[in-house]
Amino acid sequence: MSDNEIDTHIGNMEYFELAPNLKICRILNGLWQVAGGHGPIDSRVAIEEMVKYHNAGYTTWDLADIYGPAEDFIGAFRHRLPEQERQNVQALTKWVPEPQRVTQQIAKTSIERSLKRMGVSSLDLVQFHWWDYNNPYYIDALKYLSGLRSETKIIKNVGLTNFDTERMQIIVKDTRLKEIVSNQVQYSIIDRRSEVKMSRFCRDNNISLLAYGTVCGGLMSERYLGKSEPSTYELDTASLRKYKRMIDTWGGWKLFQELLSTVHQIAEKHGVSIANVATRYILDRPVVAGVIIGVRLGISDHREDNLRVFNFRLDKDDSNSIEEVSEKSIDLFDRIGDCGDEYRRR
Repeated sequence: MSDNEIDTHIGNMEYFELAPNLKICRILNGLWQVAGGHGPIDSRVAIEEMVKYHNAGYTTWDLADIYGPAEDFIGAFRHRLPEQERQNVQALTKWVPEPQRVTQQIAKTSIERSLKRMGVSSLDLVQFHWWDYNNPYYIDALKYLSGLRSETKIIKNVGLTNFDTERMQIIVKDTRLKEIVSNQVQYSIIDRRSEVKMSRFCRDNNISLLAYGTVCGGLMSERYLGKSEPSTYELDTASLRKYKRMIDTWGGWKLFQELLSTVHQIAEKHGVSIANVATRYILDRPVVAGVIIGVRLGISDHREDNLRVFNFRLDKDDSNSIEEVSEKSIDLFDRIGDCGDEYRRR
């Protein structure tokens, strides 16, 4: 990633040019939390909170057609904004079809449904996810998305979600497919599988990474520093339970406490939070365009804290301290496989 791809504006908020027609905030608001498993959502309050995020400079939203009411929320939220301000919203959705035979009509119908729900005439980015690589129709599905991008213009850009490097290589070599601009993967201090093969491939093919899970659903925070290992019952959201399992695989709670302590010392040095350091660390990795941080609309608010991510930089000593702890962990690439393999049978 070159410095000229990153643009800093008012309040030091960083933006990244993901494509010539798409500049995103480098902290994206993740809407997975509205899909369930994270507490009740009051739609009226949620829309009001979305307006507050936008006014604070967090203009980019990550969502999916399968995230419950997420696309409907985008439509209602955009309607609340002044008309001239709506063009400053970037909504990056996903198409997650069942792994079956995909036709051009199925693809078109799915995209048109997202357009209607979001109240837009074109989608900024459609991030395609496919559950089963043994089903070869993912190439056809991507071909149809590329066609909708180049012919009907109802899609501006096409990206991927949780694809591994091997499948990305197949996709890029297929001359029927138009340019893939991004791949969304789990990427954190805990989970750095993308650095084994994917980052280099993305760099060589001008593809950016959008990282999620960077703060481990909230586990990378002062709330868990120095605390005993929580029970499943105490982990009261789907995110906390998901990333606790990843920590268990990575090296366990004792090693995680050592990491939290190290990151806490770095955070105190810079006058920021543990989550800020975890986020900044991933933003500074090669080919990372942005980090997705889940928003629990109407339940909790981290807008002010997240802004601090753009006010500091990690130095060599900071990185070395994190590396010293990370070297004690288990190789997740060897244990789980490449990015996205946790969602598929090996």
